[in-house]
Amino acid sequence: MNQNRPVQMGVDYYPEHWDPHLWEQDAKLMADSGVRIVRVGEFAWSRMEPADGQFEWSWLDQALDTLHRNGLQVVIGTPTMTPPRWLIDKCPDILPVLPSGQLYHEGVRGHRCYNSPNMRTYSARIVQKLSERYVGHPAVIGWQTDNEFSFTDCQCTACSEAFREWVRTRYNTLEQLNQAWGTVVWSGEYSDWEQVTPPYGGSPFQNPSFLLDYSRFQSDSIVAFQTMQIEIIRHNCPDHFVTHNFHSYPQKADQYKIGQDLDFASFDYYPNPSPNKTDTAPYSGALSLDLTRGIKRRNFWIMEQLSGPPGCWFPMWRTPQPGFLRAYSWQSIARGADAVVHFRWRSATIGAEQFWHGLIDHSNVPGRRFKEFQQLCTEVNSLGERLQGSTLQNEVAILHSHDQLNALRIQPQAEGLEYYENIKVWHRALTKWGISTDVIHSSEALDGYKIIIAPHLYLLDENTAERLQAFAADGGILVLTHRTGVKNDNNLCVMASLPGMLSACSGVRVTEYDPVGGDQIQIRDEKGNTYTASQWADVLELDTAQAIAVYADQFYAESAAVTQNNWGKGAVYYVATQPDEAYLSQLLRTIAEQCGLSEIHSLPDGVQVTTRSGPNGTFRFILNLSPQSVSIPLQASYTSALDGTIKGTRLELGPYGIEILEIQ
Repeated sequence: MNQNRPVQMGVDYYPEHWDPHLWEQDAKLMADSGVRIVRVGEFAWSRMEPADGQFEWSWLDQALDTLHRNGLQVVIGTPTMTPPRWLIDKCPDILPVLPSGQLYHEGVRGHRCYNSPNMRTYSARIVQKLSERYVGHPAVIGWQTDNEFSFTDCQCTACSEAFREWVRTRYNTLEQLNQAWGTVVWSGEYSDWEQVTPPYGGSPFQNPSFLLDYSRFQSDSIVAFQTMQIEIIRHNCPDHFVTHNFHSYPQKADQYKIGQDLDFASFDYYPNPSPNKTDTAPYSGALSLDLTRGIKRRNFWIMEQLSGPPGCWFPMWRTPQPGFLRAYSWQSIARGADAVVHFRWRSATIGAEQFWHGLIDHSNVPGRRFKEFQQLCTEVNSLGERLQGSTLQNEVAILHSHDQLNALRIQPQAEGLEYYENIKVWHRALTKWGISTDVIHSSEALDGYKIIIAPHLYLLDENTAERLQAFAADGGILVLTHRTGVKNDNNLCVMASLPGMLSACSGVRVTEYDPVGGDQIQIRDEKGNTYTASQWADVLELDTAQAIAVYADQFYAESAAVTQNNWGKGAVYYVATQPDEAYLSQLLRTIAEQCGLSEIHSLPDGVQVTTRSGPNGTFRFILNLSPQSVSIPLQASYTSALDGTIKGTRLELGPYGIEILEIQ
């Protein structure tokens, strides 16, 4: 299987939604516009199997033949997110049972329980038939499993039985289970395995260890459901790739587990074009793309990219301004996307997503957005082969974990203290300095990095603590924050001074803490500059660490708020509160300069810089993801990879303007 392909453009297409007389003209226009990839099929189960065991392939045969005749490659989505009505009628146990006790009925999508034996049986059959049918079709290059996996919080009989078996496998005995979950509280001890059930009612005030394990179980249920599909596809289609389209971070489902057996991850990317989002959308989007790259620690695909104003689950957003679609597609490529597939080819005239606009509006007359897409396709196709095999090589990483996210959702620590939102601030500060950053799971190897930022290691295990200490001892810079080492992996509080197993390397001990929440407090750096902070304040006792910022008010005024401690060949920083972005920006610049990171620049708002290097050269992407013109100084003259011209030492970019520089 050859996963190393030129960077390419694509579209999502639903031939079952359109009269077949449109297919040929659509395919021809796609090809003429520079489209190379088309995704089909992920919601079409009722057309593939209109009745139990009656398969109808002629329409899909015709559609794929039409796409192939026009030189287009096809990715098929397995249709298991939308079981047809005949299947629900025959096997009503497929429908999830919500925490309220109500059924999650058909009519939208995602109306299936991952643990339903019937759902697995019929899903296996449609995937088997589909992959058998199209293994030899010359257009088909790969598969997308299902669509946007997420938790259903199902509490049906099948989930209850599966969860009980999952718990029994994990803990072996009731004694171990009771100890691991601390069930003695509120007389919650189990005396029989049959008493182990899902968290009926879904109350957030139930045992936090139990709730965290139920979130782990739900991720494992998705993995098992997907693994069934992957095994069938790989057996029938060994030369095709398999991916899945993740979406909408933060997600409670564990993307790292779900992504483990994929060839690469994909992401559905919908940056918000509203003017009041221009200060945040470029940065939250950058984090999403970096996180997707970190799922497999390799390049990824965009399986759905914004094409027009979305509207379905909410009132329509603003329409993308000229240049917006092009700039944000290049942002995806700049951060590791090897394909950008736009949702969708044409705005739907039927169904719930009629106003989730595609590249072509309901009029079926290509307009401004479509012409911009054609320009984008021309640019990408001209550079696609040169970008083939190129990747980002970063020296900074942020650690991320769905267990941390879910544990902190189960027991919110203070108003405003949100795990993913705080990661956004760290990532945004780095991005504004032009410091390209990986986002990886906290269990991943740390080789090759100079700086590791580990926000809120609320759950801390011995292996993670040892690896982080070793990283710093070997010369790395480790940045820790408040709410580190609070609990073990079972979500039980640890009887030790915080930050627990990382106290020695950080050189600090937390003597008490103040859940500041939405109130603002002041901190002061060594130069006397004051900054605001909020959410949390650890009151520290310093062992071997030195204070580099102190609290400027509150009863703990003049005590350490941010510290630095030498550890082996490296150093550990501890940030005891949540400073504003201005402070974090200065702190990160200081750390980056100490580590000898190159190309540290204060970029204009909305401007992002990343570099992809590969066998065909090194390419620096400079993207203005804002509606204002910007002027950017360069260190030397460069050649534009877009048009071959020589650029001077100052780059002028208009609103949503981009440049790609060849680095010698």
